[in-house]
Amino acid sequence: MLPTRKLGSQGLTVSAIGLGLMGMSHAYGTADERDERESIATIHRAMELGCTFLDTAEAYGPYRNEELLARALQRLGSGARDRVTIATKFGFTFEDGKIAGVDSRPAHIREVVEGSLQRLETDRIDLLYQHRVDRTVPIEDVVGTMSDLVREGKVRYLGLSEAGEQTIRRAHAVHPISALQSEYSLWERNLEPRIIPLLRELGIGLVPFAPLGRGFLTGTMKRAEEYAEGDFRRGDPRYQGENFDANMNAARAVREVAAKKDATAAQIALAWLLHKGDDIVPIPGTKRRKYLEENVAAADVTLTHDDVAALDRALAPDRISGPRYGPAQQAQVDR
Repeated sequence: MLPTRKLGSQGLTVSAIGLGLMGMSHAYGTADERDERESIATIHRAMELGCTFLDTAEAYGPYRNEELLARALQRLGSGARDRVTIATKFGFTFEDGKIAGVDSRPAHIREVVEGSLQRLETDRIDLLYQHRVDRTVPIEDVVGTMSDLVREGKVRYLGLSEAGEQTIRRAHAVHPISALQSEYSLWERNLEPRIIPLLRELGIGLVPFAPLGRGFLTGTMKRAEEYAEGDFRRGDPRYQGENFDANMNAARAVREVAAKKDATAAQIALAWLLHKGDDIVPIPGTKRRKYLEENVAAADVTLTHDDVAALDRALAPDRISGPRYGPAQQAQVDR
């Protein structure tokens, strides 16, 4: 069984590795490639292994991912809801099933939370994130509304996603923030200079998404043009042209350490994150039990100081080629 870790200082305890559910309904692959039976079996297997920190959002689908999680828990019967920690997010608007913009007005937050509670078939959200910062709404108003939801018992703990330094400080002054969700991995280390020190100053946990570099650190990725239309990776700058070649070369270091440890590259990438601090809880996403089991086993991989240092050097930020997002998505990041 997985050990647990604490996020923040407000009492939120979660499994040391979580499960990102997004790919079961959204972004990666095509609708034809998704298998709800296997997705539900993967959620059930995660719970058996003690991987009970489950990450979803209204935007995944949209809406379908929260509904999928509810069906998975419903099939296990009474008591299943109490065995998991559910994190979900608000903050987008949608048109024709696609993200159209951001909206964190207080009335919209309440509307989204009510919708999420209905779709999840639960009476509370364990960890509620603002999915992206809405620069038109003061963060004090956003967190004030989130705090009201905590007092009403509809939400237990608060989080932010892809927020910058000033937003984090201002938010935390209104109500304690338990977790920041942001991209962080051997592949993407923009949080190290300023954000991680700030989180530790304030006692906020870090939940890295895309901890395997959207799969790139496993060494099994294809070039952008080989993915189907609608797959996120098709538009990812790091999968394109010369960037792809340079990044595959850098990621080789992970596979070399994996070979020495009799582990997989994915396990090494996750173990590196776990060794970076006990306030870090990665949420690798997968749709299949095979990869879930591989990811969870990363908690048993031991890296030495020299191992971590070698990986740090091999995948230093100047070794990674291309921005992590295209211009439109990068504009939504609060830093």
